[in-house]
Amino acid sequence: MTTRLTVLDSSRVDAFPAVDKALEYPNGLLAAGGDLSVERLMLAYRHGIFPWYSDGEPILWWSPDPRMVFRTDRIHAPRRLARSLRNCTWQVRADTAFRDVMHACAQPRPDQPTTWISGEMLHAYGQLHDAGHAHSIEVFDGDGLIGGIYGVAIGRMFFGESMFGTVSGASKVALLALCHVLALWRWPLLDAQIQSDHLETLGATTMSRADFTEEVAGLVEKPGPTGSWTTRFPRIDIAGLTGR
Repeated sequence: MTTRLTVLDSSRVDAFPAVDKALEYPNGLLAAGGDLSVERLMLAYRHGIFPWYSDGEPILWWSPDPRMVFRTDRIHAPRRLARSLRNCTWQVRADTAFRDVMHACAQPRPDQPTTWISGEMLHAYGQLHDAGHAHSIEVFDGDGLIGGIYGVAIGRMFFGESMFGTVSGASKVALLALCHVLALWRWPLLDAQIQSDHLETLGATTMSRADFTEEVAGLVEKPGPTGSWTTRFPRIDIAGLTGR
């Protein structure tokens, strides 16, 4: 049987195909083409769809099955990390260095020599941030940015995109802080997209695509804060995040 992949028209923002039309292999590939306008990205995330592609490829849109998620009130810190953060003096902030976090996430890594966070993606998510829909959580040691995570917020749903750390534990602190605050705000779910053994050590689990999209459909319609999180994000006790 031949499967045709839907090609989106970049001249208008039409509805995406139903996510159950996504391919089994590669897992979750749903559509190609279109653009990365704020309107299209918001439409995609509302339906549990995200862009992921490399330079030289058309824009590819995905909705994998299963989906990796964090229940924000169930994330946990490994014991080794908890011990290392007992006397931590790092600071956690929000939306003070969004583009710096994205650029840091785009840097090559030992196990990932190339990046999917292209100049096109940097520009698109910068526009989402300026519109109040994309946010970053940043970890600072003094004046130095040492870790962070960024993603998209709609209603009471947060869609994680990428995180980084230049110091051991810094990326985990950003994730722990984000989940802690989302739980305080009664946002129950953080999307982590693709299944990962590393994220499972922090408490991530998988959901079927059907269950995920059903829950997301309700959460994105609930009222949530819009605009910058800089003053809205509470002060974080890093040692307290680890339960020590």
